[in-house]
Amino acid sequence: MTETTDILKRVRQIEIKTRGLSNNIFAGEYHSAFKGRGMMFSEVREYQYGDDIRNIDWNVTARFHHPYVKVFEEERELTVMLLIDVSGSREFGTTWRFKKNVITEMAAVLAFSAIQNNDKIGVIFFSDHIEKFIPPKKGRKHILYIIRELIGFKPESRGTNISEALRYLTNAIRKRCTAFIISDFMDDNFEDSLKIANHKHDVVALRVYDPRETEIPNIGFVKLKDAETGNYTWINTANKKTREAYKEWWRKNEQRLQNAFSKSGVDNVAVPTNEDYVKALISLFKKRA
Repeated sequence: MTETTDILKRVRQIEIKTRGLSNNIFAGEYHSAFKGRGMMFSEVREYQYGDDIRNIDWNVTARFHHPYVKVFEEERELTVMLLIDVSGSREFGTTWRFKKNVITEMAAVLAFSAIQNNDKIGVIFFSDHIEKFIPPKKGRKHILYIIRELIGFKPESRGTNISEALRYLTNAIRKRCTAFIISDFMDDNFEDSLKIANHKHDVVALRVYDPRETEIPNIGFVKLKDAETGNYTWINTANKKTREAYKEWWRKNEQRLQNAFSKSGVDNVAVPTNEDYVKALISLFKKRA
């Protein structure tokens, strides 16, 4: 009962914070950054100088012996999917927030921003397999259910398979959608799946990392645990070559990820746990707009 009460309390706290952000900051940015699925017919009006002749309605033109054009407007309603990484590596943080806390808040902000624009929102929780699928719907009740799951969901596995999540998205969502994949991207060999998914949908990558993951401090011998496999290993951080080798691995991994996003045509942003994710999201939205 205590755990349930605590989850509901956190749901309320996150709702207040993230709904305020989406109302006051993201509303306009989100609307302009994520367009509708296409253009839908609105009306027919008389041809005006400068109109595209490809939009002439020849049936109406023949009837009234005067050129008329079809007018289209953007089809605003979107389906938004959140692909949430629930693997073991998200349970890491050396500042005042774990990666999973940042992932939860960003997902909630995007969910409220979507619902303000009358968009449907759905979620795919993934580890090294699909843990849970929440079909896209509208409504505040649906949003609060999503936030409860973001906070309280307990995965069966601790591994990561981004390709599996992307394949599931491609197969489960038939019509084009905007898909945010929120992960630390501690995985390999997902580039092909990313290309395929982004060809069908509009995929956006939000990568969350902790600053301590970028380099190893000199603190002597330490026992490290792999959050996903559970394996332990001892490392001598006093060894300069060890620290430099890890730093070089991180640099190459960063380059590998950027190449994967670039080749797949996927917009992306990196969000460290010790900085405000609001600036990163606004920067991404403005870039897309």
